[in-house]
Amino acid sequence: MSANLFAAARACLALTDPVEKAGAACALNEDWHAGALTLEDPDELPELIDAGRPARPELVAPRELPRRRLGSAEGQAAMLHAIAHIEFNAINLACDAVFRFRDLPRGFYGDWIRVAAEEARHFNLLNERLAELGYAYGDFPAHSGLWDLAVKTRHDPMVRMALVPRVMEARGLDVTPEIQRKFAGVGDARSVAILDVILREEVGHVAAGSRWFGYLCELRGLEPEATYFDLLAAYFGEGVRCPLHRQARLEAGFSESELRRLEALCAERAAG
Repeated sequence: MSANLFAAARACLALTDPVEKAGAACALNEDWHAGALTLEDPDELPELIDAGRPARPELVAPRELPRRRLGSAEGQAAMLHAIAHIEFNAINLACDAVFRFRDLPRGFYGDWIRVAAEEARHFNLLNERLAELGYAYGDFPAHSGLWDLAVKTRHDPMVRMALVPRVMEARGLDVTPEIQRKFAGVGDARSVAILDVILREEVGHVAAGSRWFGYLCELRGLEPEATYFDLLAAYFGEGVRCPLHRQARLEAGFSESELRRLEALCAERAAG
C-alpha cells in the first residue's frame, strides 16, 4: 500500500534526532524511487510548523558565535560543526519544500526529495568526521538563520527557490574552496575530501533552485533575472558578499549577466 508523500515529508521534518532524521530522508528518497509514495493531497493544508531539532546545539545570534580557527582539533571540529548544522537545516528545508508547496510537477518533488537525501549524507559524513576528532553534533553553539529564511519564504515557492538555493546555498559554493584551503593548510585531507563531495552535490542543489525558480517565473509571466534581483533587494537589501565561485554558479544555473550584476553589488558593498 502506497503512503502519502506530503505526510512522509512532514514526518521527516518533525523528527528531532539528527541521525534519525538523516535516515528518514534517505528512506524517503528510496520510497519515492520505488513508487511507494503518492501525490494525493491530504485534507490538511500546509501550515507554519517548526522543524524538529535536538536540544543541542544551543542556538545563538550569529554575532555571538566564536571565530573558528583551524589551528587545533577543537578549531577544526568547530568549523565542521558549523557546516554540519547547515546540512542538518538543509534536510529540513528540502523536506519542508516537499511538504509545503502543492500542485507542482512531479519533477519538483523528485528534485527536493533527492536533495534531502544528499543533505542527509553530507550531515552523516560530517558527523562521522566530528566523532573522529572527539566531538559530536551539538557540542558547539549555532544559529538558526537558514531556517528563519524558510519561515519568511513559506508563502511562495518562487520566493523560496530564489532565496534559499540561489542565495544561501549559492553562498556555500562561494566559500567552500577557501575553507578547503584552510583544512589543507593544517593537513586535514579527510575534511577536504568530504567538502569535495559536498561542493559537487551542492552545485546540483542550487541548479534545482535555478530550474524551479525559472519555471515558476515563466508560469507567472515574470522575467527571471529582474525578479531575482527585486527579491534580493527586498529580503537582503542587495547585500552580496564576494568572491563568487563563478564556475560553480554557472554550472548551477546562474547566467553571466546575473554574475556581473552580483559582482557589481559586491563592489558597491565593499566601497560603501
